[in-house]
Amino acid sequence: MARESVKARQRKREKMVAQFAEKRAALKAAGDYEALDKLPKNASPVRLKNRCQLTGRPKGYMRQFGIGRVIFREMALNGLIPGVTKASW
Repeated sequence: MARESVKARQRKREKMVAQFAEKRAALKAAGDYEALDKLPKNASPVRLKNRCQLTGRPKGYMRQFGIGRVIFREMALNGLIPGVTKASW
């Protein structure tokens, strides 16, 4: 499980990206790269990292569900994810 500070930093970046999305798009369309440089670095969507919403784990992230593989397996075995069952043949 990731430290709380790492998860908080990620949430802060997500908010900042959403806040500056329109402004960044307008500046990019206008070609004003000097003004883009003056925006906060964390306003860039490139600085976001895919992390598990529950644990903050950066590796083993399943994009379709938004959670990590470990939590996905636990939830699937407990029947918490509709339509997902353990394979048996």
